[in-house]
Amino acid sequence: MAEKSLKEVAAKMKQLDIAMLTTQTGKGQLTSRPMSNNGDVEYNGNSYYFTFEGARTVKDIDENAHVNLSFEGPKKLYISINGKAALIRDKAKMKEHWVKDLEVWFENGLDTPGVVMIHVKAERIKYWQGEDEGEVKI
Repeated sequence: MAEKSLKEVAAKMKQLDIAMLTTQTGKGQLTSRPMSNNGDVEYNGNSYYFTFEGARTVKDIDENAHVNLSFEGPKKLYISINGKAALIRDKAKMKEHWVKDLEVWFENGLDTPGVVMIHVKAERIKYWQGEDEGEVKI
């Protein structure tokens, strides 16, 4: 498997918004759900997603911070990112990644009760596109 730079893979990810975020439950089951990175597509090894404090995703991350993100893009592009998730509740940090479109889900913006941000820091990235495949180790 060829090794690529983070910059090369980030260029492939530029138009990708939706990821499937996979966590592991306390019973060892894998659970995936679609998450939007809110148009924050300048990928640098960090991904940010908003959810509610009471979501199963938050409980899973509290129990096991190891997660996976998977993306599918044009021209048969597939990307899998293994990383570690952290929960951010600091409004000033959340504001850096907030976009107005999120108010569809979070009616009062960052003042919506229970809003929390998930930060996924990549540890390893694998990608496939046609005959080209590779890996980035962070």
